[in-house]
Amino acid sequence: MEIKDLKAVYFIGAGGIGMSAIARYFIRRGLVVAGYDKTPSELTRRLEKEGMMIHYEENLEEIPFACKQKNSCLVIYTPAIPADHKELLFFQQNGFEIQKRAQVLGTLTRHMKGLCVAGTHGKTTTSTMCAHIMHQSHLDCNAFLGGISKNYGTNYILSQSDYVVIEADEFDRSFHWLSPWMTVITSTDPDHLDIYGTKEAYLESFRHYSELILPGGALIIHRDLEMKENLQDDVRRYDYSRDEGDFHAENIRIENGGITFDFISPIESVKNIELGQPVPINIENGIAAMAMAQLAGCTAEELRYGMKTYGGVDRRFDFKIKSDKLVFLSDYAHHPKEIYQSAKSIRELYHDRHITAIFQPHLYTRTRDFYKDFADALSQVDEVILTEIYPARELPIEGVTSQLIYDNLKDGVKKQMINKADVLSLVKSRDFDVLIILGAGDLDNQVPQITKILEERIK
Repeated sequence: MEIKDLKAVYFIGAGGIGMSAIARYFIRRGLVVAGYDKTPSELTRRLEKEGMMIHYEENLEEIPFACKQKNSCLVIYTPAIPADHKELLFFQQNGFEIQKRAQVLGTLTRHMKGLCVAGTHGKTTTSTMCAHIMHQSHLDCNAFLGGISKNYGTNYILSQSDYVVIEADEFDRSFHWLSPWMTVITSTDPDHLDIYGTKEAYLESFRHYSELILPGGALIIHRDLEMKENLQDDVRRYDYSRDEGDFHAENIRIENGGITFDFISPIESVKNIELGQPVPINIENGIAAMAMAQLAGCTAEELRYGMKTYGGVDRRFDFKIKSDKLVFLSDYAHHPKEIYQSAKSIRELYHDRHITAIFQPHLYTRTRDFYKDFADALSQVDEVILTEIYPARELPIEGVTSQLIYDNLKDGVKKQMINKADVLSLVKSRDFDVLIILGAGDLDNQVPQITKILEERIK
């Protein structure tokens, strides 16, 4: 079915961050847009205000009439939806065209120049940075992002540009549907082993993704990754890192709450890049974002202005309170390497302060596979408070609890285990110097209340 023939689009798993970006695209096109999600959230409430019809129980009667016409309705679902979901079964049994989110992105972007960002971690920040640089440049861009950009208050940008920035998700091999013109690969630390089974299969998935880069395009890959790319003829290859590579930083200055550096590039080096979100890990993310934007045609001044005015992403090093008395932030980090980078950046910023992390592990399988790595990464902070595991799409696994991480934290780290339901009470009863909420689960829903409690304390 061609996009131009659609009259309605139905989403099963409407409230996911990636799904919502596509929903916004179709809302803007004036189609009937509806869907199901398991629970209401701030994101689903926003979508409803924008014109999407959403319900929260498996109920065929809630599906709008326009979405029951198979010749004019496209059904989009997330792989996290169980195979026996009543609504998914209805559409399957009645011959509707059903696509995964990544298939739709592939369709939407086939006739544009895709600037994609893949990797185990760093892809949301890097793609959002690149989208901001491109959008405020003479080139402009469309964008489908995996987080809410603070510059735009959304995860979607629509324009008349030929460029589209996409966060390329490796979960369920989704990124294999894409045809990138250029792509960044930030990292390939094994994840989603419930899907891939082995590290080798995970790395092979990235190798196959590199084959999809279109001739005339480019790969911008972090130095020293385990994966071995396989590029088509006429695809340029560049590497990058914070300190080495075709693209890297020099003359880094971290002082007075700000970060400035020189961007070294084989095309044109740019001095005095100022980070609008001054977090050390964003030096490396910014190098990758600027590299792709520069290869697309952005000027030195556009790179400098874009980086200076970049406002960050919700739940990615998201500072809520930043004062001499107290620092409070939340971060989506949920893989050991992400937590390591997050903790390292916090320590670099606040090397002489007491850092406390409240971490909600995400998925039983991820905890089972990486509990020692989680413990090592978390041991960089002074104090760790663990909640129970957020299951997401999984059922419990016998013997897999947060206790595995707790027992492997290094000596000298103060530690505690609590129920998620008791987090607010703990915050009310404790003093903190630097506090960070870590994880991709639902603990972040309590961040507004925690912020309010802490703000009252420092008045």
